[in-house]
Amino acid sequence: MEKNTSPAKSGITFGVLFGVLMVLEFVIMYIIGMKSLINSSAGIVVNIANYLVLPILFIFLGCTNYKKNINNGFVTFGECLKIGVSITFVAALVYAIFNVIFNLIFPGFIDEMISISRETILAKNPTITSEQLEMGLSITKKFMNPFIVFPATLAMYSFFGLLYSLLIGAILKNDNPQSL
Repeated sequence: MEKNTSPAKSGITFGVLFGVLMVLEFVIMYIIGMKSLINSSAGIVVNIANYLVLPILFIFLGCTNYKKNINNGFVTFGECLKIGVSITFVAALVYAIFNVIFNLIFPGFIDEMISISRETILAKNPTITSEQLEMGLSITKKFMNPFIVFPATLAMYSFFGLLYSLLIGAILKNDNPQSL
């Protein structure tokens, strides 16, 4: 039987959903107030969701969908890798594009985050020298640059997608005996 949908293409929908969900989380956190959420358990929960729970969930859903609805109950380890990396790459692409546009629309956002970082550092380490503080904040500001954030986000989520896909592929794989 000839396949009509490649594994990577089948993951695009799940990647877009994952990316939109991350954007919605960001917008909600921004509306509620980043300052109150950054040092709270809500910020930790959002990070755990974005870097662990949601990627695993969407990769699992994408691989299961491909296996059950597209490929007649079969999925190889390699197909799971393609699906997982494509899901996380597309999600990261959606989120990174949003992040760049958001920073263009609200240029003061980075300065606000630097200010929050300054307060957090001073609260956690009141004996820090002003030179050390400024050096740390300048590095933080450099890493908030859209030209660094964009590729770093794509690389990081793709790497996590690869790791999670290895795990999920090992669990879900069901090779078609006729294709061997």
